[in-house]
Amino acid sequence: MRLVQRICLLCGALFFAAGALAQGFPAKPVRLVVPFPAGSATDQVARVLGASLSEALGQTFVIDNRAGAQGILAAELVARSAADGYTLMVTTNTPQAANVSLFKKLPYDPVKDFAPIARLGTIPFILMVRADHPAKTLQDFIAQAKTQPGKLSAGYGSAGSHVSLALLTSMARLDVVEVPYKGIPQAIVDVLGGQLAFTFVDLANALAQQKGGKLRGLGVTAGKRSGLAPDVPAIAETLPGYELIAWFGLVAPAGTPREVVKKLHDTTVQALSKPDAKSRFDAVGTDIAPLNPEQFAGFIRSEIAKWAKLAKVAKLEPQ
Repeated sequence: MRLVQRICLLCGALFFAAGALAQGFPAKPVRLVVPFPAGSATDQVARVLGASLSEALGQTFVIDNRAGAQGILAAELVARSAADGYTLMVTTNTPQAANVSLFKKLPYDPVKDFAPIARLGTIPFILMVRADHPAKTLQDFIAQAKTQPGKLSAGYGSAGSHVSLALLTSMARLDVVEVPYKGIPQAIVDVLGGQLAFTFVDLANALAQQKGGKLRGLGVTAGKRSGLAPDVPAIAETLPGYELIAWFGLVAPAGTPREVVKKLHDTTVQALSKPDAKSRFDAVGTDIAPLNPEQFAGFIRSEIAKWAKLAKVAKLEPQ
C-alpha cells in the first residue's frame, strides 16, 4: 500500500513540476532554427512567427539560419538539442518528409527525433525566367528547351524546388543541367545574372521578383492558379496532373515536455488567428493552414509517403 502511495505522490509531483515548467516557459530567449538562408520563404515565415510569439510570450525568439544540405544540417542540430523548448525549428516538407526519399541515409529520423508542434501554412512554387526571356508562355518555354537538349541549366535550393524541376523535366521530357544551391535566393541571383536559364521560386520570392520586373513567372506548381498570382497559369494547364505544394511547420526535439509543446501550439494558433496574420502570411505567399500536434504528426507520416511517390514519378535517385 505504501508503494502505491509513493507512486501516486511521485506522479503528482511530476505532474505539478511539468505544469509549473509550462507556466514559467519561456524564461529566456528561444532559438528558432531555419534550415534555409536569410531571404528564403522559410526564413520569412520564421520571422513573422517569431515576432508574433515574442509579442505573445514576452521573450525574444532568435532566428538562427543553418542552411545547407537540403535542411539536413539544421534538422540534425535541432534533433540533438536539449528537449526543453528553447531550440525549435521552423521546418518544411524538405527536411521533414522529402529528404527520406532524396538521400540514402539521414543523420536524423524525421518522425522519431522531433515533437511536432503545429503546421503553419502551405505554399506553391513558380517556374521563373528572366523578364527578357524569349518564351512568353510555358508551352513556348518547353518547345524552346527541347531544341537545346543538355544545354539549359536550372537551379534548385530545396526539395520543393528540386522535385518541381524533376517533375517538369520528366513530364515534359526535357534534358537540362540541374544545379543545387543552399537556398532559392542564390538560384534567383544566378538566373538574374544569366548563369541559369530558369529556376522554381517559392511564391513569396516570386511575387517580389515579378513586382520588380526582373523575372517572369511561366507556371505555378499548385493544381490551379494562385489567388496571389492569378495571371500566372498553373503548370497543370499545360501538363495535366502536375501538382506540388510545399508547407511550413514548427517542431521541437523529441522528448520536449507535452505541456511546453501545448503552450507553444496554443500560442502559435492564437497568433495565426489574429486579423493581421493573414496579411502577413499573404505578404510571404503563404496560406495559413494550422494543424495540432497529433494531426501534424500524422500529416508528416503521410507526407513522407507522398514525397516518395513524387520522387519516383520525377525519376529521382537518392543521393
